[in-house]
Amino acid sequence: MAEKLPALKQLVCASIDEAKDKLHLLGDAIWRQPELAYEERQAHETLVRFFTQEKGWTVEAHYKLETAFRATCHACGHNLIAESGAAAALGLKAALESVEAWPVPIKVTVLGTPAEEGEGGKVELLHEGAFEDLDVVFMAHPTQKNATYLPAKAVQGLLVKYHGRASHASAYPWEGVNALDAAVMAYSNISVLRQQLKPDWRIYGIIKHGGVKPNIIPDYSELEFYLRTTSHRDLPIIRAKAEACFHAAAMATGCEVEFVFGKNEFHELLRNRTLEDLYDESGKALGMKFTKEGFSGSTDFGNVSHAVPGIHPYFYIGSEALNHNQNIQLQLVQMKLSFILFVLPKLWP
Repeated sequence: MAEKLPALKQLVCASIDEAKDKLHLLGDAIWRQPELAYEERQAHETLVRFFTQEKGWTVEAHYKLETAFRATCHACGHNLIAESGAAAALGLKAALESVEAWPVPIKVTVLGTPAEEGEGGKVELLHEGAFEDLDVVFMAHPTQKNATYLPAKAVQGLLVKYHGRASHASAYPWEGVNALDAAVMAYSNISVLRQQLKPDWRIYGIIKHGGVKPNIIPDYSELEFYLRTTSHRDLPIIRAKAEACFHAAAMATGCEVEFVFGKNEFHELLRNRTLEDLYDESGKALGMKFTKEGFSGSTDFGNVSHAVPGIHPYFYIGSEALNHNQNIQLQLVQMKLSFILFVLPKLWP
């Protein structure tokens, strides 16, 4: 059956090209109505409707989470991630249906996973068992270059809240306990701490709330920080160092400090070089050029990669526009095939 592989790749290409208009509409609909984590109701309905209208898919709306879904056939996320995933599913389904008999039963599953950034919908779905019947998983991210792999760090989100006591800043300043002073000191403490951190560790954040009026000593302040390390095993270490900085600011100002950690801790991406090599091979056959340099962010797909073999490549969007920029325009470019073609050789023993 291996001799049929070139023809199957062409079939995948043709099936995706045939569906390109509705795939464009799918990605555009999600792009035009941004939604926050776990509130992706319009995106959920759009994707569920898309697969419901496609012949041969069994669709489960609100799969384990309110805005998650699952679509399966037997043979994510940002708008371009959702579109590329849908394109890959349609192409692979067409290839599977073109062969009368496969050596092993094959099921294609599309998981709509909400809250990819910050909250971690995939982590929730992992806990719910959504990935237990999957043998290999794929996700692709849009960016300014093609890459089979870019490192994704472990990350922990943290809200720091200081509680003080309000007072008139001119008439009775000695009666106040300044929560803004605590926030400023905490921010400065973290800046000093950075000098002693490992080169690939990161702590950064913002002051989200610092008071109401200049003549009122703030009784409340709030900061939001991200803690990143190359391994999730190091997160407790960097977290303890950061907490010491925050406690010191509370002690110096007389404020009470409260920590609210992010709901889910993101793990670093676990590499799968076998899948990367296959992706690279198929991509180059399409004329793609790959880079090994790029940004180092975080994704909840990292947790998935520790549970199921997978790959998280990046595809060029045909523009130098940065991610999280509304000027990014929808383009499938050459990623239409490379996202899935590399897995086809592995479908035979």
